[in-house]
Amino acid sequence: MTNASTVQFGRIRSTLWPIHAHELKKFIPMLIIYALIVFNYSILKTTKDTLVVTAKASGAGTIPFIKVWVLMPMTLFVTYLYTKIANKFRREQIFYIMMSLFVGFFALFAFVLYPFQNFLHPHQLADTLQGYLPNGMQGLIAMLRNWSFTLFYVMSELWGTTIMTVLFWGFANEVTSVSDAKRYYAILGVGANVATMLAGEAIGYLSSGSLSLPFYQGDSWGQSLSLISLVIVISGTASMFLFRYINQSFFSCEMTGNSTKAEPEKVRMGMRKNFAYLARSRYLIYIAIIVLSYNISLNMIEVVWKDQVQQLFPNPTEQNAFYGKVIWWIGAMSTFLSLAVTGPVTRRFGWTVSALVTPAILLISGALFFFCHYFRETPFLHHFSYVLGATPLMLIVLIGSIQNVFSRACKFTFFDTTKEIAFIPLSPESKLKGKAAIDGVGSRLGKSGSGFIHQCLIITLGSVSMSTPVVGVFLGLFFISWITAVKSLGKQFDELSQSPKEPTPTSTDTAEPAETDESLVRA
Repeated sequence: MTNASTVQFGRIRSTLWPIHAHELKKFIPMLIIYALIVFNYSILKTTKDTLVVTAKASGAGTIPFIKVWVLMPMTLFVTYLYTKIANKFRREQIFYIMMSLFVGFFALFAFVLYPFQNFLHPHQLADTLQGYLPNGMQGLIAMLRNWSFTLFYVMSELWGTTIMTVLFWGFANEVTSVSDAKRYYAILGVGANVATMLAGEAIGYLSSGSLSLPFYQGDSWGQSLSLISLVIVISGTASMFLFRYINQSFFSCEMTGNSTKAEPEKVRMGMRKNFAYLARSRYLIYIAIIVLSYNISLNMIEVVWKDQVQQLFPNPTEQNAFYGKVIWWIGAMSTFLSLAVTGPVTRRFGWTVSALVTPAILLISGALFFFCHYFRETPFLHHFSYVLGATPLMLIVLIGSIQNVFSRACKFTFFDTTKEIAFIPLSPESKLKGKAAIDGVGSRLGKSGSGFIHQCLIITLGSVSMSTPVVGVFLGLFFISWITAVKSLGKQFDELSQSPKEPTPTSTDTAEPAETDESLVRA
């Protein structure tokens, strides 16, 4: 990008703010855009759960059905739509089109879908189905009954995949050199953590009833939901204006001024070829197992935790405010780990130890959570809760919240860092095809996989609470595969890092041209 980027900073400056003065015109808008996107992502992450769980005749058991029957098909559809748009429009136009689709939906939800839900939701049909289908299918019926809420949940989930991962990081990786990325991305991560903390505060404020809308008298949750949707629309619109500014004031000049650099040629890839390539590489398979194990484990624990939260906070406004506090602590813990723990541990103990931190935290905290849930009716837990001035349910929710905070914080620090570092020794072709398969669909497949397992258990056993002991058994199996994959990958990573050779899959096909992607990305 610029030769000035090679200038050395002082020790403190290189850690806290390794940005040159002439780079601020480009970097500050990028930082704000990413912060706004993460801000919306954090708000939507909590609101979607509260909306679905507290809906009429619904509960936490509805979430697995949504992930299997709606989220996965919609993910494939949006991926197909994005591919078609990307093949016809320029980078800047793609951002506006996709962002407008999401912002337009949340505006539609705030002013049309939610206010007229009683006319749009097929309650009579759902009641009829409920009389014929078994109790374990209640989640499926609730998903159909409250279809606009289901759509809100899916669009909120896709915000993280489409807007944050594909649009922003695709743009950032395209306009940032590897040397600049080493300086930029750490600060972008800290900015994202701060945005997460601000999102937690915003959720609490918007759910407190401090702001009132005249046309939502008597419906505090509807008022909070509309305000949250308006915030999403305003933040998304602001990010589009900033994106316009950064393209017009910097990148358009860079490509039309003295520089002859043009927008990179589009790379067309087929997902079937990418997965076939992944299947022939044991190294990439281990990374895929790690990603799948994390997403399945965390999401299975979260469904049980959200079921307990719904019992403790049946009021949707109070429940959303509680989730806002959890989000704030996730941002605070992620910031602390990013600045003080992740780097020193990775440098001192190496890749394998750092990669084992996340499964170890999930295993310990998850075991404690399931222990309290399983023995909730025992005299010991009742006495222990009484000593703490709480009830067993409050204790279970508290431990589950702590588990969620540490798990998410480790994901944004240790897990993402070690996962991306694992790609560095690979060839450009392996990075491009492996990351496309693992990051593009693998993480979403993990969430849908957890939903499928939980859905089957709920249908068989009748409820989330009844299926919890079996969920613990499944989690134990996934933790074993996760830790085994980390150890095996760690050995290959150490060998590969010390050798110029790479365990590429054997293939008679001619390697396709590929771009190098060595930047660290917060997925």
